[in-house]
Amino acid sequence: MPHRIRHGLRITLIGVLANALLAVGKLVAGIAGHSFALVADAVESFSDVVGAGIVWCGLSVSAKPPDAEHPYGHGKAESLAALAVGALLIGAAVGIAVHAGRSIHGPQDAPAPFTLVVLVVVILVKESLFRLLGRAGRQIDSTALCADAWHQRSDALTSLAAGIGISISVFAGPRYAAADEWAALLASGIIAFNGLRFAHQAAHELMDRQPNHRLLAEVTEAAASVPGVRRIEKVLGRKMGIAYLCDMHVEVDARLPVRQAHDLAHRVKDEVRSRNPQVSDVLVHIEPYPDDRVEPETVALEAHGSGPTA
Repeated sequence: MPHRIRHGLRITLIGVLANALLAVGKLVAGIAGHSFALVADAVESFSDVVGAGIVWCGLSVSAKPPDAEHPYGHGKAESLAALAVGALLIGAAVGIAVHAGRSIHGPQDAPAPFTLVVLVVVILVKESLFRLLGRAGRQIDSTALCADAWHQRSDALTSLAAGIGISISVFAGPRYAAADEWAALLASGIIAFNGLRFAHQAAHELMDRQPNHRLLAEVTEAAASVPGVRRIEKVLGRKMGIAYLCDMHVEVDARLPVRQAHDLAHRVKDEVRSRNPQVSDVLVHIEPYPDDRVEPETVALEAHGSGPTA
């Protein structure tokens, strides 16, 4: 298993354990302190646990080597995991919004002040997890891990919203007890936004959207630097898990023998992968450089030992 995948799995496991502890703590505090916003926040944390588990499974499967049925590897499992986390966020947002909307016009008890202390601790832990997972996701270029990081940030934001609602309910009196539910509605909007954002990104990866222009420019520059390459006609790319696959058309001297053209293609592939470790494979298509094209009639005459006639 690649080192980058192992690192991602370790970080994901830390997130699972931390979220499980936080979810239980928030649920107990929310029930005991009569805070629906805190209970909703606990539900979101339980979805974090499930989401982190999905990311862990996605990274594990994506690390499997290619086989007869999956010749390009299993990297799409990482994008599928990111899509599942996005859908999970959207589902959690809808559930919280529906429940909070039904409770707004009913009788409410003001939350207990101690729930604010719980939320301060939660926000600090969640923000730390966001930074830890986000840094790891950027290091290994994992959409699923970055999505899970923003799952933690969205939980920190929902906790902040819950804290504001609870503070209004506690300090502004019974007339504002519904502020707790309004905070839960605000939190659901934040969760839904992040869910849609990562589902959209994962869907693009599954549809083989071109990588960013910077990566394609670096790949083109690396290929063009190989002696014997006359021009790079086109470069295509797609994301496969935490790695990229590239296809390129390389123009060379039209009179180059097949063996030399084959060796040149391998040198191009090696140079691209050496300069860009995130590129796992390169398919090189050799084409004749336009100015060096030989007319078919001339090739046929030369093959029979004759030159062109006057």
